[in-house]
Amino acid sequence: MTPDGLGEPTEPVPTRWVLAFSLATAGTFVGWYGPLQILLAKQADAFSPGSKEAVLAVAAGVGALCSMLANPVWGALSDRTASRFGRRIPWVAVGTLGGVAGLLLMAAARDVVGMIAGWCLVQTALNAPFAALSAAVPDQVPQRQRGTAAGCFGVAQTIGIMAGTGLAVAGGGIVGGYLACAVFVLLAPVPYVLLRRDRVLPAELRPPWSWRAFFAGFWLDPRRHRDFGWAWLTRFLINLSNSITLLYLLFYLQDAVGLPDPDGGVLVLTAINAVTVLISVLVAGIWSDRIANRRAFVAWSGGIMAAAGFLLAGWQTWPSAVVAALVLGVGFGAYTSVDFALITQVLPEALDRGKDLGVINIANSLPQVLAPAVAAPIVAHLGGYAALYITASAIALVGGALVYRVKSVR
Repeated sequence: MTPDGLGEPTEPVPTRWVLAFSLATAGTFVGWYGPLQILLAKQADAFSPGSKEAVLAVAAGVGALCSMLANPVWGALSDRTASRFGRRIPWVAVGTLGGVAGLLLMAAARDVVGMIAGWCLVQTALNAPFAALSAAVPDQVPQRQRGTAAGCFGVAQTIGIMAGTGLAVAGGGIVGGYLACAVFVLLAPVPYVLLRRDRVLPAELRPPWSWRAFFAGFWLDPRRHRDFGWAWLTRFLINLSNSITLLYLLFYLQDAVGLPDPDGGVLVLTAINAVTVLISVLVAGIWSDRIANRRAFVAWSGGIMAAAGFLLAGWQTWPSAVVAALVLGVGFGAYTSVDFALITQVLPEALDRGKDLGVINIANSLPQVLAPAVAAPIVAHLGGYAALYITASAIALVGGALVYRVKSVR
């Protein structure tokens, strides 16, 4: 690794960094998915039981819009940070504190407006550590190790989703669930921050500040950066499929399957999904490192995720939901690790890694904005849950196929 941290890293990262990095990542996902999987839906039902689906859709959509806008901005700011603590660590710390404040605000909410305001703060703030941690991979991990590192990144995300769901349920109610998630979010990044293994950007290498140049930098011409553009579109479609599949899971179990305990059902399906994701994310990441072929894994992942959607559409029973959770975990786990490794190999500029990954991460957030707009009318007017999950499957198939438009990575 070059002294300024801008060149391609060559030294493998130590195990202690991987562990601290993974724990910090898990903390961010606890802050997101405790609310997304359980608490937002329960608050929507408590505040507006007659229109809970619409309230949840608005809250999820507005929060995701905040996330979509915040992530590349935090990434670009971290690119330009010349702190003695490094480029990324200050944003891990600041964003975590903001996310905790947002969770506490949601715990104290007494109406839909307070709930949405808190959720917007959580989404905005926690994108700072997420952007910084994402950029730390190409900053510090050599290409030959990135599939494995991306696998650990995916495992951490899965553990965060599972832990967030578990804490939301174990908290004993809406307020207790938010408080439990807030404590985890606060403590999880502490080892990573204290480790202080970050690259310091010399002040002379920091570009001069210009608002015009700052905002112009978020547009990357797909004609000049074709592989980056196709990688973005692939990620957008796969994540749109996943967002549509997960958004109404609680209501699907409650209204379509008729499960007596839909809260517990979501927790069980999340745990089942997490186990398969944990296995496939590591296996696929390591395997793709060894055979140096990322695209085939992404394409097959789209097909496997589509199979899960077809199961949910065609057989609306609890056993089918369990099988679908297993299948979806295999597909999305393999996708999560390998696609992230692929993306780090098509970034245009080393100086702008955080910003460029932020632009890529719009493909994670934008689907959360669009999913409610797509899903709500389908469920209400265009065929119900069967049509919803068939739509999700079709989108996954297209997303997986388009990865072959990326030419510079095998």
